[in-house]
Amino acid sequence: MNSVKYFFQFFIIFFLFIIFKILGLKLASNFSGWLLKIFGPFFRSKKIIEKNILNAFPTINHQDLKKIISGMWDNYGRILSEYIFLKNFRESQLNNNLEIIGQDILEEIKKEDKPVIFISGHFNNFELMAMHIEKSGINLAVIYRPLNNKFLNLIMEKIRKKYICKHQIKKGMAGTRQLLSFFKKNHSIALMIDQRVSQGIKSNFFKQAAYTTTIPAQFVKKFNCKVVPIYVERVNKINFKLTISKPLEFSGTSTIEDITLDLNQILEKMILKNPDQWIWSHDRWK
Repeated sequence: MNSVKYFFQFFIIFFLFIIFKILGLKLASNFSGWLLKIFGPFFRSKKIIEKNILNAFPTINHQDLKKIISGMWDNYGRILSEYIFLKNFRESQLNNNLEIIGQDILEEIKKEDKPVIFISGHFNNFELMAMHIEKSGINLAVIYRPLNNKFLNLIMEKIRKKYICKHQIKKGMAGTRQLLSFFKKNHSIALMIDQRVSQGIKSNFFKQAAYTTTIPAQFVKKFNCKVVPIYVERVNKINFKLTISKPLEFSGTSTIEDITLDLNQILEKMILKNPDQWIWSHDRWK
């Protein structure tokens, strides 16, 4: 039964990708944003989304709650349409749509020739982070979660490997071992730290315990490496600002728990900057 459902979903997405390509980036982004605001709530739990927002903003009023949800679905739709244009971003045809803050930091990392851990969350077109790091000449491996839809996942993996980062590592214990291997070969690691993980630890996130990945903290403890937060912000619908923060260094006395909490707090600040630009549909506090 799932195979039939997944194939139907694949057909719809494939058809939309064709339409997006015909429309071009601006019209496709506007259309897909509108489409997801209408149909998105049918595919994701409204209760989970509202619960997550209330966990982060317990005193939020109903109007602001609805505004964040509407903005999230609009952003979700725009991300979907932009996958078909990642080639244009990669090949510099859309350079004017992407502003980079902190490029000098990437240049310094490349100059030092020591691998680091890049972290972020599912903000806007989050794929632009790994794409730009690799385009900047830094050896990189990215950890990702495969889609449940095996038909659609084949397309997305192909897009990711060709236009985002050639070293795509599947989430899980085997993936962590692969990351370790790449890191030892002088490849930096990029990952999203905002999803719930079964192998993580409970760490405070908006003052509530949430299972959080410890991969960055483990690499810091094992290799004494730096952690570099990156935030991708959507500006005026189809333009983006990618902000690379100064590398974080942790003392030898910092524990796995300390480091993980610090990174969660950085993630919180990113979310607070534009709450409607984060994907609230993950069951983060389950």
